[in-house]
Amino acid sequence: MNQRVAIITGGSRGIGRETALRLARDGFAIVVGYANKQDEADGVVKEITTYGGQAVAGKADVADEKAVAALFDTASAAFGGVDVVVHAAGRLVKSTIADLDLADLDDLHRTNIRGTFVVAQQAARRVRDGGSVITFSTSIVGLALPMYGAYSASKGAVEAMTMILARELRGRNITVNAVAPGPVATDLFLDSNDEQTVAKLAAQPPLERLGTPADIAEVVAFLAGPGHWVNGQVIRANGGIV
Repeated sequence: MNQRVAIITGGSRGIGRETALRLARDGFAIVVGYANKQDEADGVVKEITTYGGQAVAGKADVADEKAVAALFDTASAAFGGVDVVVHAAGRLVKSTIADLDLADLDDLHRTNIRGTFVVAQQAARRVRDGGSVITFSTSIVGLALPMYGAYSASKGAVEAMTMILARELRGRNITVNAVAPGPVATDLFLDSNDEQTVAKLAAQPPLERLGTPADIAEVVAFLAGPGHWVNGQVIRANGGIV
């Protein structure tokens, strides 16, 4: 009856996957949300359950309100409710503003803005009092790097929604925060950048390395846990990039 339950969108790969494993180690029952990679989501579930944890997978397009509601239904049916929502699903498009195909802009905003809003809406309705909602932004919002205009704009919207939701949930003891990673060595990041770019980005932080999914998962685990007074904040987990 006292077990806490976490939904993690984008939980089949990268930071989402590592977060699912990390929260499972803290005793959470995990709902691994995924869009297309069922085999990878099932792999996360298997890894958690092999070591005695509890987990199920659920497919959901985060921009589809019915699919997201069904994901929350899965959590309720399997584990009795939802205490923590980690919205790690997102989309990245790199282009100059001048050259961006507006169809790509629409797809980006559908996932990152509408998707975040839909997940936040269900979280506001269904997370139990005392829980946590954690969204994902990016440190690029502050760095204003070329080629990331559309992506950065979408994540700026995520930050705005996060701050407002924190205030709208007054009285329920629910914290709402955003994690804004710097460059993290996920497969997606490494596959979409050449070696020179990876080396340049790794040299930027004073810690002189890329982040790892485990680094970010530790930040999420802190925000998902009890006993802190962090609310309505954007945590820039980037190794010290100004």
